[in-house]
Amino acid sequence: MRGRQSKQADEASVDLTPMLDVVFILLIFFIVTSTFIQEEALGLEPPPPPSQAESNPDQSAILIYVGEDNLITVNGRLTDISGVRANMERLRAENPESALIIQAHPQARTGTIVKIRDEAYNAQMTRVNIVQSES
Repeated sequence: MRGRQSKQADEASVDLTPMLDVVFILLIFFIVTSTFIQEEALGLEPPPPPSQAESNPDQSAILIYVGEDNLITVNGRLTDISGVRANMERLRAENPESALIIQAHPQARTGTIVKIRDEAYNAQMTRVNIVQSES
């Protein structure tokens, strides 16, 4: 039986070079056409140095402390997030020139601090400072 010889089939191969070229072209296209937004950061300005006009003892600051467990105190009085603005407005009515200092524990939630800052801006407090407590 000499007449039939079997040939082994050639293995099929796919050249991936054109596909990689297309992927790189698409990658470059998306990088070039993408837009990057400029995110705004929180205003964390340090308090201004005290001058003689501000050293008057009648001008006291409103201190809001946010603890490690997110409990909020306004000048030593315990309150919740819904009562912060009312307390700020009451203390500001007593002393219109008072500044607001938000002191936060390092483990306090950022969302709580931002809500307090937003309430201060809604109450039209002009001098708002955010500081981190040491412990």
